[in-house]
Amino acid sequence: MKLTRLAADAWKLTARGPRVVLGLAGPPGAGKSTLARALVAEIGEGAAYLPLDGFHLSNAQLERLGLTSRKGSEPSFDVYGYVALLRRVLDDAAAHGTDGSGGADIYVPDYDRTLHEPVAARHRVPPGARLVVTEGNYLACDLPGWRAARELMAACWYVDAPRDVRQVRLVERQLAGGRGPREARAWVAGNDDPNGELVEESRGRCDRILSTIGMDMFNCSP
Repeated sequence: MKLTRLAADAWKLTARGPRVVLGLAGPPGAGKSTLARALVAEIGEGAAYLPLDGFHLSNAQLERLGLTSRKGSEPSFDVYGYVALLRRVLDDAAAHGTDGSGGADIYVPDYDRTLHEPVAARHRVPPGARLVVTEGNYLACDLPGWRAARELMAACWYVDAPRDVRQVRLVERQLAGGRGPREARAWVAGNDDPNGELVEESRGRCDRILSTIGMDMFNCSP
């Protein structure tokens, strides 16, 4: 599928309000962040990027909670902080209209794969953004906090890829993060795989199913 067509479908959602949120859910390694960034780049100034990964708990908090070995799992995110930011993004636009006059930049955290920690204010939602594209594993999960997030989205698309493709991507991600081959495979089997199984249960709560295999996410020509 052409990126231009998906971007046009995403932009149609803006007819529902002064600013809307499009969620991209799906298992680890499916290509959610790549697709989200590509959609925002294709749409241009009217769109902004808001990744769930910025709401990873810090390593200190994971250690306190006994979740160090389950980093990236559902309870290792600050879901209520994420919901609060989504609400702020929508409320600010409702208060200032579609052109954003009088609105302010809203800063968005991200996760740094070099530091292995969340970082503040890497992204921003400018006042004139009509569409905010957010992505993360658990956006459509029928669980406390995540249900509230899903309700704030004009639509949620499920992004998928074959399991073997996702496995290769996930191992490569761990290798790039500094793990050795055996450690990388063990992390994927013990953490990413069970996370993906939980996410797959949310598939039916999404409005559309997409596969990143064969998707033209980089060639933006019609």
